[in-house]
Amino acid sequence: MSLNSSVLNEGMQKEFFKSKADIHPTIFHNAITAAIQKVEGNLESFTDKFPASSTIGNSYAFNIHGDSRAANPEKIPGANVGWTTGFWTGILSLVYEQTGDTRYLQAVETQVNSFKERAENEIDCNTHDLGFLYSLSCVAAYKLTGNEAAKSAALSAAKLLMNRYVEAAGILQAWGNMDDPNERGRMIIDCLMNLPLLYWASEVTGDPVYKAAAYKHAQNALSHIVRPDGTTYHTFFYDVFTGEPLKGTTLQGHSDDSCWARGQAWGIYGFMLSYLYTKDTRFLEMSKTLANYFLNRSPEDLVVYWDLDFTDGSGEPRDSSSSAIAVCGLLELIKHLADEEEKQYYTNAALNIVKSLYEHYSIHQDEASNALLLHGVYFKKYNHGVDEANLWGDYFYLEALTRVTKDWNLYW
Repeated sequence: MSLNSSVLNEGMQKEFFKSKADIHPTIFHNAITAAIQKVEGNLESFTDKFPASSTIGNSYAFNIHGDSRAANPEKIPGANVGWTTGFWTGILSLVYEQTGDTRYLQAVETQVNSFKERAENEIDCNTHDLGFLYSLSCVAAYKLTGNEAAKSAALSAAKLLMNRYVEAAGILQAWGNMDDPNERGRMIIDCLMNLPLLYWASEVTGDPVYKAAAYKHAQNALSHIVRPDGTTYHTFFYDVFTGEPLKGTTLQGHSDDSCWARGQAWGIYGFMLSYLYTKDTRFLEMSKTLANYFLNRSPEDLVVYWDLDFTDGSGEPRDSSSSAIAVCGLLELIKHLADEEEKQYYTNAALNIVKSLYEHYSIHQDEASNALLLHGVYFKKYNHGVDEANLWGDYFYLEALTRVTKDWNLYW
């Protein structure tokens, strides 16, 4: 489909995306070298312990609560609780692939043991985020080294994730007790990134039940969490008894009707991941649709504000993590496009965004920081992690740099 057709939504389309990105490859090698040096500085502190989800004053402390104070009642510093610890393990795996330094592999294997214990004892596992946690830790370790303990832990996590599948609605419930009337039947767009754990589980076990659940959830997201204009809800509710779709809302976005930037980015990448496992072209097309809206709302320096309702002049904070996630989705998308004009457009967009992240949002701005990517937003409404680094932003920034500097096999 030509770029002159409806493949591009109306909006602030960047004309220069149509021209080949004029970027010397050394910029990305410089960027990944700087990132690896920063990770090196964190290795000793965070080998058998985990960083917090986001920084305070651009510095990661030890993880204590994750998002649940009940998950770590003894307040053990660096505990493997919350939804973000797998991003740190994923960072270590990426650096191992880049450097071949076995210290990083040893750190990954140490953390695999922690994830194995977490799954076996069901520590803070009552969440759909098991995909984030185990794809980037145990599935990645298994793919890299054939680690059987990692495989076993990831399969245990997949089984736990299936406990959240609501048969009548065909979704994985996001949060909370399955009988909680305030959470019952809630899917969130983030969960598209958790589905690869289930797709992978079907591949390695031969049991189709995992893939069937993931595929059904992705189809329901396609039908209901995306609005007709190519924007997305953060969350969507279903009747758990009849399966009837009820309403779209937000928790982290500006409003129920706005387009939360990180959610849109999860959709760009998440639908592509479902395409990889199902070859259902509707997912590929939806990834493009969401990407078009995201790119059209990109501001002058191409790094989006925390909600796509906002752009330059709004006074609102940026969310660099959203742009890093979207770039990874774009870099996967272009591998599966036949139309050369489309492929060039999305390639140009991805490379220019990565360049801006490196030049304006990375550790250049705060050499004392132990993070990789600054100026992110965790939860704007609660003023939590605003204009700070966060683990997922660091991970996806490093994944993007890995994608543009070497051939890379996905952990997802």
